Amino acid sequence: MWKVGDHVARKSYGRDICFIIVDIDSIADMAVLKGVEVRLIADAPMSDLVSVTSGELITYAAGFNREERESRLLIERARLINREKRAVRAEAKFRASDDFFERPGRVLHLDGDGTYLNKCINSYEGLGIRAFGYHVEEPAMKDALMNLLEEHQPDILVLTGHDGLLRRGADYSKVQNYRNSQNFIKAIKIARRFERGFDDLIIIAGACQSHYEAMLSAGANFASSPQRVLIHALDPVYVAEKIAFTPINQTINMYEIAKSTITGIEGIGGIESRGKYRIGLPRASY
Repeated sequence: MWKVGDHVARKSYGRDICFIIVDIDSIADMAVLKGVEVRLIADAPMSDLVSVTSGELITYAAGFNREERESRLLIERARLINREKRAVRAEAKFRASDDFFERPGRVLHLDGDGTYLNKCINSYEGLGIRAFGYHVEEPAMKDALMNLLEEHQPDILVLTGHDGLLRRGADYSKVQNYRNSQNFIKAIKIARRFERGFDDLIIIAGACQSHYEAMLSAGANFASSPQRVLIHALDPVYVAEKIAFTPINQTINMYEIAKSTITGIEGIGGIESRGKYRIGLPRASY
């Protein structure tokens, strides 16, 4: 008998993804599965499940090169940020004094998965980005969002969690065939009622296999997933980081956004937008 918390894979998909069981419908003999490394929720018959041992789980995680990739990306971002800051300091108006302060874009992050949210908040802290994170299930985001936007007045809004096609072979063009894309779209529209300017509030939305085109049409600047692929849990953070540290007088390099994520251009895309990095002068003495 399977139970909530078990690590499993699906035989019908060739054991391609490692999941954890988050709910069981004993009447229908179905399990609700959450991806361990990817932002995917899926249903599966209990008979389609196969157990994943602790050793296999370690091997699976290593296959993503998660720790190595994340560490390398963080280092590369830190170097990029430092180069950008040095370039700013080299401008004539700042050569006479280093007495200025820096203000990267501020993030409000709503995540349908509390475990992934904690990973994201820790990453924001490591990157020097001020972020406010809330665990809000995807259907509730539209109702929680307006108060949170008014309270935090963010520069960047991240709406993510879990998504995915409801059944294999479904029509990719129909938004009702996705688990949570409609919920993300409703939240995006609420955010655009709060701030219509695409350069005033940058919105990043979506999860694994989300309806990319519909989210951009609803008002997102960046979204997943152009090729309906699985995205990494921290991909939205890497997009937010690039926006937060791009100067406000520059547009964000779209190819650098794609390269900054683990999934790449197949997983995240968007429209031309301005950065949110500002500098000020002078630094307060108190």
